[in-house]
Amino acid sequence: MFDELFSLRNLLQAWRKFRSGKTRKRDVVSFEYHLEDNIFSLYEEMTGGAYKHKAYKYFPLFDNKKRDIYKADVRDRIIHQIVYEYLLSLYEQVFISDSYSSREGKGHHKAVRTLQYFIKLGSGGKKDRCFVLKCDIKKYFDTIDHSILLRLMEREVVCPEVLSLIQEIVGSFNQKNEKEKGIPLGNITSQIFANVYLHPLDRYIKRELRCRFYVRYNDDFVIVSNNQNELEAWREKIIDFVHRTLALRIPVEKTSIRKVAWGIDFLGFVVLPDSVLLRNKTKGKIVGNINERNMNSYMGVLAHCNSYHLKQKILSTFDDCFNI
Repeated sequence: MFDELFSLRNLLQAWRKFRSGKTRKRDVVSFEYHLEDNIFSLYEEMTGGAYKHKAYKYFPLFDNKKRDIYKADVRDRIIHQIVYEYLLSLYEQVFISDSYSSREGKGHHKAVRTLQYFIKLGSGGKKDRCFVLKCDIKKYFDTIDHSILLRLMEREVVCPEVLSLIQEIVGSFNQKNEKEKGIPLGNITSQIFANVYLHPLDRYIKRELRCRFYVRYNDDFVIVSNNQNELEAWREKIIDFVHRTLALRIPVEKTSIRKVAWGIDFLGFVVLPDSVLLRNKTKGKIVGNINERNMNSYMGVLAHCNSYHLKQKILSTFDDCFNI
């Protein structure tokens, strides 16, 4: 299995996928300049058992809030690409259907629409009698425990060499002052690792608590019920499970139980039984940042919610600019 995954052919295919959209990046151009030598060298390291993950380059990203991004070397990101696709094919049949992050055919827009659908089913037309529990794990990526993550991986990854490589990737990063904690924002593998880590929570909520209407995107998740007391009891059990089983924290202040009639703030949108609205903060960001280069991208976001008046305002503004 290991030799098949890291054959010369697969390394070249992974390079092509990784390279897409990055052809002007300096490190990518440099790697491509000696592509044949670099790929053969990487192949020999993998087959000879000499591969070691290199150090990361750090840079901050400011998008609503400061994010710490860690960039791996090009050679490492080619390996990440292969591991990511392998794990995705392995776990796609294992993950529950209502986990929406970093999965083909899913995404945060579908997560929002599913929440709206569950609200309609859960409320039965009685908005004042339907509630949503919303939870958010504190510093999720920073606090993932390496030993727990690897123990979870052992259940599905049967090849010892592949598991050893995954251990090398996981161990290549440690959160500041926290040994064997955290996975980096920036690795494509972190996306699948994050889903694997919370899969036990998904199973607990669906199988043990038997919550019918549950949606998760990364560490943000919601549960719909027409029984507020039931949601309060579930909240306590979920907080305990996450702490005891996964060594994570969900502070009570990072949870809420709201009537659906008030609107549910989820993934940048406010979800109601009959409409999906942009959160005011998101709306302000779009109005403040939109220009000719990103207009199509922002209009694509607006297509997923009830935003007729905002779209007309933006279009009229740009029409006026072009007429000038």
